Amino acid sequence: MREKWVFIGDSITECGRFEDHRDIGDGYVKMIEDEFAKIKEVEIINKGVGGNRVTDLADRWEEDVLSIAPDLVSISIGINDVWRQLDQPQMQQVYPDAYRDIYDKLLSETKRTGAALYLMEPTIIEENNDSKGNQMLIPYVEIVRELADKYDAILVQTHTAFLQTTKTNLTTDGVHMTNAGNRLMADTWLKAYCAGHGK
Repeated sequence: MREKWVFIGDSITECGRFEDHRDIGDGYVKMIEDEFAKIKEVEIINKGVGGNRVTDLADRWEEDVLSIAPDLVSISIGINDVWRQLDQPQMQQVYPDAYRDIYDKLLSETKRTGAALYLMEPTIIEENNDSKGNQMLIPYVEIVRELADKYDAILVQTHTAFLQTTKTNLTTDGVHMTNAGNRLMADTWLKAYCAGHGK
Protein backbone atom coordinates (compact mmCIF):
# COMPACT_ATOMS: atom_id res chain seq x y z
CA MET A 1 0.00 0.00 0.00
CA ARG A 2 1.35 3.39 -1.00
CA GLU A 3 2.21 5.84 1.74
CA LYS A 4 0.35 9.17 1.66
CA TRP A 5 2.42 12.28 2.25
CA VAL A 6 0.69 15.64 2.75
CA PHE A 7 2.53 18.90 2.09
CA ILE A 8 0.63 21.83 3.54
CA GLY A 9 1.38 25.53 3.63
CA ASP A 10 0.90 28.80 1.78
CA SER A 11 1.51 29.90 -1.82
CA ILE A 12 5.12 28.72 -1.69
CA THR A 13 3.76 25.19 -1.28
CA GLU A 14 0.74 25.72 -3.55
CA CYS A 15 2.90 26.92 -6.47
CA GLY A 16 0.46 26.39 -9.32
CA ARG A 17 -1.36 23.33 -8.02
CA PHE A 18 -4.79 24.76 -8.86
CA GLU A 19 -3.72 25.06 -12.50
CA ASP A 20 -2.39 21.49 -12.52
CA HIS A 21 -4.82 18.65 -13.28
CA ARG A 22 -2.82 16.49 -10.85
CA ASP A 23 -3.06 19.15 -8.11
CA ILE A 24 0.70 19.01 -7.46
CA GLY A 25 1.90 22.28 -8.99
CA ASP A 26 5.39 23.02 -10.27
CA GLY A 27 7.25 23.99 -7.11
CA TYR A 28 9.32 22.22 -4.48
CA VAL A 29 6.56 19.65 -3.85
CA LYS A 30 6.76 18.52 -7.50
CA MET A 31 10.54 18.30 -7.29
CA ILE A 32 10.29 16.09 -4.20
CA GLU A 33 7.69 13.93 -5.93
CA ASP A 34 10.01 13.53 -8.93
CA GLU A 35 12.84 12.32 -6.69
CA PHE A 36 10.73 9.72 -4.90
CA ALA A 37 9.20 8.48 -8.16
CA LYS A 38 12.63 6.93 -8.81
CA ILE A 39 12.92 5.03 -5.53
CA LYS A 40 9.68 4.74 -3.58
CA GLU A 41 5.97 4.45 -4.29
CA VAL A 42 4.45 7.44 -2.52
CA GLU A 43 1.26 9.41 -3.07
CA ILE A 44 2.19 13.08 -2.74
CA ILE A 45 -0.73 15.36 -1.79
CA ASN A 46 -0.28 19.13 -2.08
CA LYS A 47 -2.49 21.16 0.27
CA GLY A 48 -0.81 24.54 -0.12
CA VAL A 49 -3.13 27.56 -0.32
CA GLY A 50 -1.89 31.03 -1.19
CA GLY A 51 -2.04 33.67 1.52
CA ASN A 52 -2.43 31.17 4.35
CA ARG A 53 -1.21 31.83 7.84
CA VAL A 54 -1.13 29.29 10.66
CA THR A 55 -4.66 30.38 11.61
CA ASP A 56 -5.87 29.32 8.16
CA LEU A 57 -4.19 25.94 8.50
CA ALA A 58 -6.05 25.44 11.77
CA ASP A 59 -9.36 26.16 10.02
CA ARG A 60 -8.80 23.42 7.44
CA TRP A 61 -6.60 20.96 9.36
CA GLU A 62 -9.30 18.32 9.90
CA GLU A 63 -10.36 18.27 6.26
CA ASP A 64 -7.00 18.73 4.57
CA VAL A 65 -4.78 16.69 6.89
CA LEU A 66 -6.40 14.50 9.54
CA SER A 67 -9.21 13.15 7.34
CA ILE A 68 -6.63 11.92 4.83
CA ALA A 69 -4.83 9.84 7.49
CA PRO A 70 -1.39 10.60 6.01
CA ASP A 71 1.79 8.72 6.85
CA LEU A 72 3.82 11.93 6.67
CA VAL A 73 2.89 15.59 7.08
CA SER A 74 5.24 18.35 5.92
CA ILE A 75 4.38 21.88 7.07
CA SER A 76 5.69 25.15 5.66
CA ILE A 77 4.00 28.13 7.29
CA GLY A 78 4.98 31.48 8.76
CA ILE A 79 5.83 33.81 5.89
CA ASN A 80 2.36 35.38 5.70
CA ASP A 81 2.13 35.53 9.49
CA VAL A 82 4.98 38.05 9.25
CA TRP A 83 4.32 39.55 5.81
CA ARG A 84 0.78 40.64 6.75
CA GLN A 85 2.31 42.70 9.56
CA LEU A 86 4.25 44.58 6.87
CA ASP A 87 1.76 44.93 4.02
CA GLN A 88 -1.59 44.89 5.87
CA PRO A 89 -0.88 46.21 9.37
CA GLN A 90 -4.54 47.12 9.87
CA MET A 91 -5.71 43.48 9.89
CA GLN A 92 -5.70 41.14 12.88
CA GLN A 93 -2.16 39.78 13.17
CA VAL A 94 -0.62 36.47 14.18
CA TYR A 95 2.18 37.36 16.55
CA PRO A 96 4.73 34.81 17.80
CA ASP A 97 2.81 33.67 20.90
CA ALA A 98 -0.34 32.92 18.90
CA TYR A 99 1.73 31.30 16.14
CA ARG A 100 3.32 28.98 18.70
CA ASP A 101 0.06 28.08 20.41
CA ILE A 102 -1.84 27.30 17.22
CA TYR A 103 1.06 25.41 15.60
CA ASP A 104 1.55 23.42 18.81
CA LYS A 105 -2.11 22.37 18.82
CA LEU A 106 -1.95 21.20 15.20
CA LEU A 107 1.15 19.15 15.91
CA SER A 108 -0.37 17.64 19.04
CA GLU A 109 -3.44 16.53 17.07
CA THR A 110 -1.30 15.10 14.28
CA LYS A 111 1.27 13.39 16.48
CA ARG A 112 -1.49 11.21 17.94
CA THR A 113 -2.15 9.76 14.48
CA GLY A 114 1.39 8.39 14.21
CA ALA A 115 2.23 10.44 11.12
CA ALA A 116 5.84 11.47 10.62
CA LEU A 117 6.21 15.24 11.02
CA TYR A 118 8.45 17.46 8.88
CA LEU A 119 8.59 21.09 9.95
CA MET A 120 10.03 23.48 7.41
CA GLU A 121 11.49 26.74 8.67
CA PRO A 122 9.79 29.79 7.10
CA THR A 123 12.05 30.76 4.20
CA ILE A 124 12.76 34.46 3.63
CA ILE A 125 11.18 37.87 3.11
CA GLU A 126 13.56 39.58 0.66
CA GLU A 127 16.89 38.23 -0.54
CA ASN A 128 18.67 40.37 2.00
CA ASN A 129 19.48 38.69 5.28
CA ASP A 130 19.16 41.98 7.16
CA SER A 131 15.77 43.00 5.75
CA LYS A 132 13.07 44.01 8.21
CA GLY A 133 11.00 41.00 7.18
CA ASN A 134 13.83 38.57 7.82
CA GLN A 135 14.50 40.12 11.21
CA MET A 136 10.82 39.78 12.08
CA LEU A 137 10.91 36.14 10.95
CA ILE A 138 13.54 35.17 13.53
CA PRO A 139 11.17 34.37 16.43
CA TYR A 140 8.91 32.38 14.10
CA VAL A 141 11.85 30.32 12.87
CA GLU A 142 12.93 29.73 16.46
CA ILE A 143 9.42 28.54 17.34
CA VAL A 144 9.49 26.01 14.51
CA ARG A 145 12.81 24.71 15.81
CA GLU A 146 11.44 24.45 19.35
CA LEU A 147 8.34 22.60 18.17
CA ALA A 148 10.39 20.21 16.05
CA ASP A 149 12.34 19.31 19.17
CA LYS A 150 9.21 19.03 21.33
CA TYR A 151 7.44 16.69 18.92
CA ASP A 152 10.50 14.75 17.76
CA ALA A 153 9.83 16.02 14.25
CA ILE A 154 12.27 16.33 11.39
CA LEU A 155 13.41 19.94 11.09
CA VAL A 156 13.89 21.12 7.51
CA GLN A 157 16.28 24.06 7.71
CA THR A 158 14.95 26.06 4.79
CA HIS A 159 15.42 29.48 6.41
CA THR A 160 19.01 28.58 7.25
CA ALA A 161 19.62 27.34 3.70
CA PHE A 162 18.42 30.61 2.17
CA LEU A 163 20.51 32.71 4.54
CA GLN A 164 23.64 30.68 3.87
CA THR A 165 23.44 30.20 0.10
CA THR A 166 25.58 32.29 -2.21
CA LYS A 167 23.03 31.90 -5.00
CA THR A 168 20.86 34.82 -6.08
CA ASN A 169 17.57 35.19 -7.96
CA LEU A 170 15.90 32.61 -5.73
CA THR A 171 12.63 34.54 -5.59
CA THR A 172 10.50 36.57 -7.98
CA ASP A 173 9.55 39.18 -5.39
CA GLY A 174 11.48 38.43 -2.23
CA VAL A 175 9.05 35.69 -1.18
CA HIS A 176 7.74 33.55 -4.05
CA MET A 177 10.23 31.10 -5.50
CA THR A 178 11.90 30.93 -8.85
CA ASN A 179 12.86 27.49 -10.11
CA ALA A 180 16.20 27.90 -8.32
CA GLY A 181 14.44 28.77 -5.06
CA ASN A 182 12.17 25.76 -5.35
CA ARG A 183 15.21 23.60 -6.05
CA LEU A 184 16.91 24.84 -2.89
CA MET A 185 13.78 24.09 -0.87
CA ALA A 186 13.44 20.61 -2.34
CA ASP A 187 17.11 19.79 -1.85
CA THR A 188 16.97 20.97 1.76
CA TRP A 189 13.89 18.83 2.40
CA LEU A 190 15.48 15.78 0.77
CA LYS A 191 18.65 16.30 2.81
CA ALA A 192 16.58 16.30 6.01
CA TYR A 193 14.69 13.20 4.87
CA CYS A 194 17.88 11.30 4.13
CA ALA A 195 19.45 12.35 7.44
CA GLY A 196 16.36 11.13 9.26
CA HIS A 197 16.52 7.79 7.49
CA GLY A 198 20.25 7.26 7.81
CA LYS A 199 20.87 7.52 4.08
